[in-house]
Amino acid sequence: MKFKKNTKLINACLLGTSLSIFSQFANSDVILHAFDWQYADVEAKAAEIAAIGYKKVLVSPPIKSDSNNSEWWARYQPQDLRVINNYLGNKQTFQAMVDALQAQGVETYADIVINHTANERGNSTYFPGDTATNDYINNSSYWEAQKLFGDLSNGLYTPGDFHAEFCISDWTNVWESMNGRICGGDGDRGLPDLDPNDNVRDLQRSYLQALKNMGVTGFRIDAAKHMTTWHINQVFTDSIKEGMYLFGEIITGGGAGNADYDTFLQPYLSETSHSAYDFPLLKTMRDAFDANGSLTALADPKSWGGAIDGMRALTFTITHDIPTNDGFRYQIMSETNEHLAYAYIMGRQEGVPMVLSDTTGVDNGRWVDDYKQDNIKAMVKFNNGVQGAGEEVLYSDQCTLVFRRDQKGLVGINKCGYEKNISIDSGKFDTTKNYVDVFTGSSFKVTSSSYTVNIPASSARMWLADGEVVIIDPTNADVNFTCNNGYTNMGDSVYVIGDQTELGNWQAASAIKLDPTSYPTWTGTISLTENTNIAWKCIIRNEINPSNVIEWQSGADNTVNTGTGASTTGSF
Repeated sequence: MKFKKNTKLINACLLGTSLSIFSQFANSDVILHAFDWQYADVEAKAAEIAAIGYKKVLVSPPIKSDSNNSEWWARYQPQDLRVINNYLGNKQTFQAMVDALQAQGVETYADIVINHTANERGNSTYFPGDTATNDYINNSSYWEAQKLFGDLSNGLYTPGDFHAEFCISDWTNVWESMNGRICGGDGDRGLPDLDPNDNVRDLQRSYLQALKNMGVTGFRIDAAKHMTTWHINQVFTDSIKEGMYLFGEIITGGGAGNADYDTFLQPYLSETSHSAYDFPLLKTMRDAFDANGSLTALADPKSWGGAIDGMRALTFTITHDIPTNDGFRYQIMSETNEHLAYAYIMGRQEGVPMVLSDTTGVDNGRWVDDYKQDNIKAMVKFNNGVQGAGEEVLYSDQCTLVFRRDQKGLVGINKCGYEKNISIDSGKFDTTKNYVDVFTGSSFKVTSSSYTVNIPASSARMWLADGEVVIIDPTNADVNFTCNNGYTNMGDSVYVIGDQTELGNWQAASAIKLDPTSYPTWTGTISLTENTNIAWKCIIRNEINPSNVIEWQSGADNTVNTGTGASTTGSF
């Protein structure tokens, strides 16, 4: 169990450690990942982003890539580091965005891609190629305005700047992963993999320094798994790192004991000073919020290898890579569990939380404009309100986790399909203040020796001392459910079960019974939150023994967006 940090002990342990790392830990401002946003759109929304409470924005790679390709992955196939010109904008729009964010007190983090180049022009390894170089010369006034550094009349890379061509086949093999190409299969020759020779490293350092000179204050290091830590440390010099927040992308399936963690992430953390995506914590959260898991695992996950050290952790519930790559989609949580996980990472002391806000529309637009969803705005407010406060876990069991942030705030999370009431000693509160839930506006003031908090089923509550409500209960829409071919025996009925609290959060005992309006067709209308993507199924369940499920609808989940009203059908 984690209690309030001992400041003297932390200071002693940090002797010789950069102050920027300690500052990061003390002020874990929420990062908005404006994934695949046009730079001009980020500029236009700078005031709104700041008003919500974001202090940092991560934007897509500022490089030259195919400016005619709208696919998100094109941004991760660099043609030239010396200029910014891609589908999302150019150097001028990028600078205008940085300046607009700065004016609102918001910092810009850039996603950088230095492991490889684009697969184009017959898999050529001459970059940017004769056509591009001639265009630089013939339209010099435009390209000089987009230039970050260097002489555009010369080429960037030649074949000697690349590793030998072969596709990675064993992704757990260190040498293969750091020398081979990332290939797509079906004869794809893959992304040419850069050899970190003197020329390559010099160009990469010039690129990073140029972005820093523009006002960028942080870098996400794409494909960090595929570069040696020697290469990374050679490029990210002390002068480039000064005042910057750096975090690497190394995707793992878990923490200590997981092959990717032991082989790639742990050495990265040991051999660089950078932070990293906390994929171990994502695995811990996914397991804990699963019906068979326990929230006790979230009380102190670092102590048993279920999370990386909070001073090095970039925490998240979803990244852009997870839904857009088939091999990672198993890490997607239900919307209810994702909401609870967001409350956890934005309520806790450790780690720097990040919110993905998508523009690609993957999964029926599930993460589009998430940055301004009311529940996310409420959590950002809570996170900002408890900055610098210590953390103490007050209660945990399979269903529930309750922790406080000193006397500034209290977080309660309940994953189960029934409410939980947890009694807390009054000494844990500031008895002079009202504690206000940022989601609903419900409040309490402690006037006795203890206080019992109520956490509704499949919900989170985040009470902020003398806080203000951010959202009120959302508007609901009526959704008509139909289950066909529901043949039942005496004492059994057809029920709807799904990933929302109102649908039992996949717990059979809390499923909603339908009516046999035209047997064997069963129907019912359920009120659900507007404009929400839901997943659900039909089940046949015993009416007296709610745990006795006779039959589940086979196949994939049924899905529907509630909109302002909807109808959806499943069948046995």
